[in-house]
Amino acid sequence: MQKTCCFTGHRPKSLPWGYNETGLKCLAFKIKLKHIIEKQLDKGVTNFICGMAMGVDLIAAEMIIKLKKRYENISLEAAIPCKNQTNKWSFDYVERYKNILEYCDKVTYISESYTYDCMLKRNKYMVDNSDVVIAVWNGSSRSGTGATIRYANAKNKEVIIINIE
Repeated sequence: MQKTCCFTGHRPKSLPWGYNETGLKCLAFKIKLKHIIEKQLDKGVTNFICGMAMGVDLIAAEMIIKLKKRYENISLEAAIPCKNQTNKWSFDYVERYKNILEYCDKVTYISESYTYDCMLKRNKYMVDNSDVVIAVWNGSSRSGTGATIRYANAKNKEVIIINIE
């Protein structure tokens, strides 16, 4: 039986490395994330769902894309909160987003356009359709990541927390 894992985590402004993904803190995080994903692959996880937000989501999606070259049986789904998600993003982030979408095996749009709760609905969709949740979290309970962790725990999902305080 195939297992599914989703990712939740912070946007760049709440990450220790901010927007600098080439710095040592981010590189160390990427190594840790890869190790955790590979452990899940060893446990039979083959499907991954990414919420496609800036920050942890895009990093995780790119990690899965790299791992797909070595593990041919894994798939990546983009769970997108709304079709206009990237409207206020920089050109570079939009290009990165589009590049990731080209490698996705499935794209799911939660809402046609932005609504006040489309991000929450996206997070619930990911948790509801996963066996495991990998959460990159700074400990803030007043964040989307914190809310997603609480929801996953309420749904009795396995939650792996990567603490990034």
